[in-house]
Amino acid sequence: MASLPEAPRPVSPLAVVMALLAVYVIWGSTYLAIRFALQGGFPPLLAVSGGRMVLAGAALYAFLRWRGVPAPTRAQWGTLAVMGLLLMLMGNGGVVLAQQTVASGIAAIAVASMPLWMGLFGWMFGRRPTAAEWAGIVVGFFGIVWLNVGSSLTASPLGLALLLVAPVAWAFGSVWSRGRPLPSPFMAAAGQMLAGGTMLVVMGLAMGERLPSEATTKGALALLYLAVFGSIVAFSAYVWLLEHVRPALASSYAYINPPIAVLFGVLFAGERFDAHDLGAMAMILAGVVIISLAKVHADRAARLAARSAREVAR
Repeated sequence: MASLPEAPRPVSPLAVVMALLAVYVIWGSTYLAIRFALQGGFPPLLAVSGGRMVLAGAALYAFLRWRGVPAPTRAQWGTLAVMGLLLMLMGNGGVVLAQQTVASGIAAIAVASMPLWMGLFGWMFGRRPTAAEWAGIVVGFFGIVWLNVGSSLTASPLGLALLLVAPVAWAFGSVWSRGRPLPSPFMAAAGQMLAGGTMLVVMGLAMGERLPSEATTKGALALLYLAVFGSIVAFSAYVWLLEHVRPALASSYAYINPPIAVLFGVLFAGERFDAHDLGAMAMILAGVVIISLAKVHADRAARLAARSAREVAR
């Protein structure tokens, strides 16, 4: 009987934990950084979203090429362009535009819906979440709703529309990319930022946005933080996670980011939260724990199945 191929080598649990911490903490802090950058006079598409992604993508691309990482092929650039459109232009750009008129609580609820869309699209592409993962998704989503119940939230119709499109586009792009021709994870991150950032800059210029003649120091530092940590570090970690873990775990940052955003708001913007918020955050964390445990059990079952298949083939 023909031998079966060896199972892929599992990734380091420590690497997964570090990548998750990057997307959890750093992306959670970007809500505040975007707010400071916008208040500092920087236009949303031209600078806060597009400009910083072009700079971050170019820096990461140049570093990787200097280290000898191959450039993306033509087919890979095609995939990166589609992902740049969906994740960068429609996803990140939509959230940044919405934060001009939409309360942060509504933005958090909208982003928290993204794992639900990932589960739906994953099902459509043949990667249906397990029952335990669905349970974690539902628990986390109710935690987000609880976190914002009773808040004096305001939003413009355009802002609400943008926050409806943004998580759907991000989720579809993330699931669609799996199995497509892509370079190494870090080169894929650089390519997506270059492609999507260029689209954002062009759209910003078309909408009449211009760089400010004067900007605050706080706004400039916030923009620098978004470029280095929000774009290069956290986004590279997210792309790596898409390649190595189940979509439900990769998207679990949507439940952790809101409480992290609340914490940074308390520490650096004088915002307040109470026992009601702490209870909601506990439910959010419970949802992530359920998803994480489901991922561990699914990986263990897959390894056992692969081992049994190899033994039968011998």
